[in-house]
Amino acid sequence: MKKKLAAAAALSLPCLMFTVVSADAAAVPAKWANCTTVNKRLPHGVGLANARDKSSGTPVTTFRRDSAMYRAADAANGGLDGDNDGIACEKA
Repeated sequence: MKKKLAAAAALSLPCLMFTVVSADAAAVPAKWANCTTVNKRLPHGVGLANARDKSSGTPVTTFRRDSAMYRAADAANGGLDGDNDGIACEKA
């Protein structure tokens, strides 16, 4: 009898539709989602005030030097500074 009541109750519940988003994806603010998005606002990236580009070619020097902004970007999405040189999303 209890099984029949539970089954009847389950059938009478409305069907809910939802989208599953990973906690990591939901935690990253949109403005730090990826370097394409960052470069729309900061064309040459953002770095620590004393950062030096580690590239093998001509070093990038035109990035925005803003330690607080770099730390915010790195905290939101550590993948933005792939070479760990203190400059996120650097672009020549």
